[in-house]
Amino acid sequence: MMVKAVYILSLITLLSSCASFENQASSPIKIEESTSPIQAEQIADYIRTIFQDDQGNFWMGTNGLGLAHYNGEQLLYFSHEKGFYGNQVTGICQDIRGNLWFATDQGMVKLEREKIKNENYAFINYSDPIYFEGQRFWSVFADSRGMIWGGAERNIYRFDGIDWSPFPLPFSNGISGDFITEGTTWCIAEDSQGSIWFSTNGKGAFKYDGKTFSQISSKEGLCDDAVDVIIEDGNQNMWFGTRFGGVSKYDGTSFTHFTQRDSIGNNEVCDLFEDNKGNIWMSSEGYGVYCFNGFSFKNYREEQGLGVRAVQCIYQDKNGSIYAGGGGGLYRLEGERFIHISKNGPWN
Repeated sequence: MMVKAVYILSLITLLSSCASFENQASSPIKIEESTSPIQAEQIADYIRTIFQDDQGNFWMGTNGLGLAHYNGEQLLYFSHEKGFYGNQVTGICQDIRGNLWFATDQGMVKLEREKIKNENYAFINYSDPIYFEGQRFWSVFADSRGMIWGGAERNIYRFDGIDWSPFPLPFSNGISGDFITEGTTWCIAEDSQGSIWFSTNGKGAFKYDGKTFSQISSKEGLCDDAVDVIIEDGNQNMWFGTRFGGVSKYDGTSFTHFTQRDSIGNNEVCDLFEDNKGNIWMSSEGYGVYCFNGFSFKNYREEQGLGVRAVQCIYQDKNGSIYAGGGGGLYRLEGERFIHISKNGPWN
């Protein structure tokens, strides 16, 4: 049992470079965070994802401390002991009804809108094996029609407001294994036409238009079949960040690639984000983040104050501030430099 626990912890550490029930049926996986004096002021050693809800509250997924929440006055933490079933939070979104959804190592968690407004943090946990066969989740997305999508180790699941049901992708061969597989979906996104896109960890990307699937892989010109993130920009181009091949931009006809040969420092790209000026931000393993204005790249790394080499997430808040998080905590861009956001802020 000890060997297995060490193996799981090692995999989580390696992959974090880029990876309703009231009763819990399975034991939570506990991942200890550093408590060294240097790291003690951090929100968490690893910030996997950050989200600001429609009321201005910040929510941050950590790699071992569960969910961190800043409500405008104080920083709160939620994990298994406080009714939130998940120590590793890998995705956060808000649905059209204002409810928040969280993807975790133990399943899916929901926080209803009224409970957010009243600061009544009573979570609904979908973590029993009858829902997802005990699979951990790596992504969650709320679409414009009100459906909730979750990407697990081997499967996609869809919640219609009443039930969770499997939503299998049309793989040419079956997906086996656990924790991380070729079918693991790190990202789910919706384009401006209402189609849903699914990344996979070895099968490229799949597009679902509501009736049929289409696949985009290296055979069609994608730079790599291990896709970490998918976004659509304001000009309806699709962007794909990959594990080994850099970034591909797809205009519906052809691909443009951005790789370590010409644009970025490393081909491992965990996150992409388009800001309110149309710039595309991208992480690059070991090189912080890059901002692409359509013509040139600007790199932000340690020399510019960003103390995260392995960036997990990039985000822009309602005030227009850019955040980057990952192995090293959370940072916000102020002018041309990033500043560290500790447990005490600064939040404004």
